[in-house]
Amino acid sequence: MKNIIPHSYKIARDNRNQANKHSSFVLWFTGLSGSGKSTIANLVEQELFEKGIKVYALDGDNIRSGINKGLTFTEQDREENLRRIAEIAKLFVDSGTVVVAAFVSPLHKDRELIRNIVGEKDFIEIFVNTSLQECERRDVKGLYRKARAGEIENFTGISAHYEAPQAPFIEIKTEDETVEMAVSRVLKAIQPKLHYSYE
Repeated sequence: MKNIIPHSYKIARDNRNQANKHSSFVLWFTGLSGSGKSTIANLVEQELFEKGIKVYALDGDNIRSGINKGLTFTEQDREENLRRIAEIAKLFVDSGTVVVAAFVSPLHKDRELIRNIVGEKDFIEIFVNTSLQECERRDVKGLYRKARAGEIENFTGISAHYEAPQAPFIEIKTEDETVEMAVSRVLKAIQPKLHYSYE
């Protein structure tokens, strides 16, 4: 962009990773509303924090009540919502922090946008695969009932489409495994990624 000249700061991401003794990246949980992604993401964050990992969770509620407060749920605004989140996540990664992000992010193109912003090697996609029927049965926030009643427009799974990831890093089927099992599997899978090489 014209007249924007980035300043070259002395402390780089590499310095922060070295100081933290672990790498930084984004764990991106995607799935239908009510799939369990926020529950799993929250526990993953807690486990990482207790292990001394610098970690921070980004979630739809804390983003849409603040920086993205003015955005609606149209496809265009959803894309902008996710673009901003990706840029925030990228800054956190640069700060040496592991980001745990839980967002419906229903479209392939939007998740590819996130991957491109964050960077391929720093984007770990986790698909929380829970059937629509089960999500509706849970209906933790009463959103499906409102969507069925026509009170919520563009609601993923009801009036808006969800495109399942084709090759996620991890796929969690919450109807076949417990939350504890899912959290354990995520932590085990990312362990090599957390290792920071000093070479």
